[in-house]
Amino acid sequence: MNVEQALEWMKLFNEKIQEQKDYLSELDTPIGDGDHGGNMARGMAAVMENLEGKQFETSSDVFKLVSMQLLSKVGGASGPLYGSAFMGMAKADSHSKLEETLQSGLDMIVKRGKAEVGEKTMVDVWTPVIAALSAGQLTHEIIDEVVNATKDLLATKGRASYVGERSLGHIDPGSFSSGLLFTALLETGVV
Repeated sequence: MNVEQALEWMKLFNEKIQEQKDYLSELDTPIGDGDHGGNMARGMAAVMENLEGKQFETSSDVFKLVSMQLLSKVGGASGPLYGSAFMGMAKADSHSKLEETLQSGLDMIVKRGKAEVGEKTMVDVWTPVIAALSAGQLTHEIIDEVVNATKDLLATKGRASYVGERSLGHIDPGSFSSGLLFTALLETGVV
């Protein structure tokens, strides 16, 4: 991924986060603190403000800035998890395939959050999305499918795990925002 593509990806992701801010918080209200939308919107606004007018040599430089902004501006678990994801992607070799770069991001999410597939976290979206991308089969439908599948999972990690059985029937907010991230990636035309 080159610098222009990375910048376009972040621009599209920001637009989606701003558009879905209220819905993200609605998703977070029954199983979390109700602030996922506001936190992500504030973080991505800071990202866009800090990307503007700067020159970057590599996409890794873009991802490093994104990571720093999300870590410093986004509260709750989202800031550290998304910040870690982008830091992982920044550390990936700039000649890596896209799925390898994303896998580096996922590895950092797992390391930070200690989550695995099936625990109703963003890992439940990142893992199948990377698998679909590796197989050359990533589509909007697959993204929607894996995001919606979190509705049927019992949360055993993160804030949602505190509500136990009541987490069933709700889409995980971090999974939904991850879906927006990957939808934005598809829209860049890189995939």
